[in-house]
Amino acid sequence: MLQISQKYPKNTTKLFIIFCAGSLTSMTGGLISPVFPEMLQQLQLEPRWAGMLVSMHALTIALFTPLLGILADRIGKVKVLITSLVLYGFFGVIGGFMVSLAPILATRGCLGIASGGISAASIGLLSNMYEGEARSRLFGYATSAMTTAGIAAPLVGGWVGSIHWQYVFYIYGLALPIALATVLMWNKERFPNKAVINRTMGKQLVAIVQQSSVIKLFLTLALAATVVYAVVIYIPIHLKIMLGAGPQLNGTVLAFPGLGIILISALVASRLGKFLGTYKAIALGFLLMALMLMILPLLRQIHWILPAAFVFGAGFGIATPNIYDALAKLAPPEQRSSVIAIGTGFNSLGQFCSPIFLGAVWKYTELITVFYVAAGIAVVTGVLMLLSSKGGDAGRTRRGDAERN
Repeated sequence: MLQISQKYPKNTTKLFIIFCAGSLTSMTGGLISPVFPEMLQQLQLEPRWAGMLVSMHALTIALFTPLLGILADRIGKVKVLITSLVLYGFFGVIGGFMVSLAPILATRGCLGIASGGISAASIGLLSNMYEGEARSRLFGYATSAMTTAGIAAPLVGGWVGSIHWQYVFYIYGLALPIALATVLMWNKERFPNKAVINRTMGKQLVAIVQQSSVIKLFLTLALAATVVYAVVIYIPIHLKIMLGAGPQLNGTVLAFPGLGIILISALVASRLGKFLGTYKAIALGFLLMALMLMILPLLRQIHWILPAAFVFGAGFGIATPNIYDALAKLAPPEQRSSVIAIGTGFNSLGQFCSPIFLGAVWKYTELITVFYVAAGIAVVTGVLMLLSSKGGDAGRTRRGDAERN
């Protein structure tokens, strides 16, 4: 935070609030994962369907984030952020008082909708606060903050849940003081967007999202999530089979991709985007992930597995901030929340679909094939980004020069 305050002194408090709000979105599922077995036992839930408790929010995030991003551009990002934070805290907490599957799923779905609103509004605010390299660097910081929260969530959830599983749901209430801080920080300013709903903006958004370059970036975000979840879901299973790994070892291994994301997205991603060009940096990230996916299943010693997992996370940490920065460059300021929110929806859709697609691969082949298929997806995506790099980066360079002139 010291580094951020030195570079962006006028907006340090606002950036901190945005990062805190955005970090809630990566805690949505991870908090209850450690207490999931206790919930199944005490509430006597059907395991086959109860697994949706952990992933239900990803589906509603995918469906509603684009809509809430459009709403944020129409009525104001701050308004959507405050409302979403309040609803996040409310639906998150009351989920602990539900005693059967249907109402729990309903609250989890509503929690996902609120999470989508937080994501759309916070990224939209961030994208409009800065331009150029500064924005790219801040996307890296945001990715780092959200990944840190994603790593911390199951640790905190497990610690609090060891007292009682219901107490974990109270942690979602942290959204309420963040909402209050948002109100206090932004109440002195006029909200820049007040009910600006017109056909021109709608047509402009449609025109933007129909561009092949924008569609390509949307799909790239979905594929990045699909590839990452190949490690998140299937590496623990693989290590259990091959090495007899328990929860502690699996947790350690899964922490290393997160460390790679945190360090590389914050310190390296924007510099690589500037040095190589945005599309080439995205390609590099995917190719690193592909290489590690081919290597990881073959390793048997933990002192080799951990560095490989770190490099995998580094690849994701390079690719994702640059994808979001590329989307921000393709959208005018008044439409950035909408465009980036649609991209976030694609990311969540990739998370939701990853176990469905890769699970089918595992069902009809062997577990190791899952990693090779995911690696193949990453290679193809990386190559497509390389092929797109010449026109994409050159076009944005010309637009940037025109804006400066």
